[in-house]
Amino acid sequence: MQIVTPELGLIFWQLVIFGIVLLLLRAFAWKPILSSLKERESSIEGALRMADQAKLEMQELKAGNEKLLAEARMERDRILKEATDVSNQLIEQAKNKATEEGSRMILQAREAIQNEKNSALAEVKNTAAKLSIDIAERILRRELADQPAQQQLVDSYLKEVKLN
Repeated sequence: MQIVTPELGLIFWQLVIFGIVLLLLRAFAWKPILSSLKERESSIEGALRMADQAKLEMQELKAGNEKLLAEARMERDRILKEATDVSNQLIEQAKNKATEEGSRMILQAREAIQNEKNSALAEVKNTAAKLSIDIAERILRRELADQPAQQQLVDSYLKEVKLN
């Protein structure tokens, strides 16, 4: 039973040795352990502060990127609008030019038709005049083929002409 119940002297020496070990640990180990713990705590706090700062910077960068993206969209929309306007202007100019060209061609065609019509009318008049002359010549030849008919025609013309 002695092993289970220690004597008073053993307890005393154990307490003395424990106190000496405690003093030695306090003097040599406790301060370095506490200082390393404080150093670790401060480095963790610094890392947390840096993480928070990085998070804020990321939010600022994200806001800046969104702003740049919005500006880029606005610029794209402006360029598309300008391109649409230019395209519409070019289409309108082409329509106007085509209309003017069509009007000019119609006017030229009308002038050409009028010229052809005038030429055809002049040709018809010339042909009619030639036919009239030919017919009159044939009638006169037939009428004036005999001498008494010629004399009678001259007399009738003379009677119609009155001398003043």
